[in-house]
Amino acid sequence: MDINIEEYRYKYETHLHTSEASACARSNGRAMAEACHEEGYDGIFVTDHAWGGNTAIDRSLPWEEWVTNFAKGYEHAKERGDEIGLKVWFGFESGFHGTEFLIYGLTPEYMIAHPEFWDAGIPEQLSLVHEGGGMVIQAHPYREEFYIPEIRLFPEYADGIEAINATHTSHRSGSHKSPVWNAQAISLALRENKPMTAGSDVHTVNIFGGGIYTRTPLNDPQDYIRLILGDEMYLMTDGDRIFDRYGNLLKVLYVE
Repeated sequence: MDINIEEYRYKYETHLHTSEASACARSNGRAMAEACHEEGYDGIFVTDHAWGGNTAIDRSLPWEEWVTNFAKGYEHAKERGDEIGLKVWFGFESGFHGTEFLIYGLTPEYMIAHPEFWDAGIPEQLSLVHEGGGMVIQAHPYREEFYIPEIRLFPEYADGIEAINATHTSHRSGSHKSPVWNAQAISLALRENKPMTAGSDVHTVNIFGGGIYTRTPLNDPQDYIRLILGDEMYLMTDGDRIFDRYGNLLKVLYVE
């Protein structure tokens, strides 16, 4: 299939954290939205670390109060996005002892209505996501760090695999770097016949440039879900390279 990269004009960040809700983030939602807009993104998903991960929200709070506070980073990013013409959507990164999943297509209101999220194991929580019309992507499945005690793969529960994580490979990234991890994730997705996604996993206004490119604009999270789970071509990038949706390298943008 011949692909004209220039036709893929719309760029979306799918993995982004804010300091309001992620303890490891250093920039707030408004600043992240502005930085992504300046970088040329058309839209972003705010995917802060939830209660099972490195959350900045007090876990002793009642569930509704916890979710309300957790959504502040997204809300602040959306406020700024609305002012400057950047689409901003809600997501979250669910954690289970270092194994993490990116969740798309839900709302804070859906989470509040389902307090069973808090104690749910991996199959139960991901089933709740699907019941709400959401999509589950296993994040950076082969990353090795101190907070990840072991590599655990769950392709039977995930709808797709984050194959391109810009933190692993971007020349702008200063942590979690190893090109092997993305190559392993691509192989996993191909072996399990799972769609691939790409995102930056960015925590500050030092934007890496990762994410996906589409030929037509996305208008809401369901557009993104249909794109990933469907047959339409989209492109993936770590900011330094561009790949097709099957992990084939199309173009090198930066050489160190």
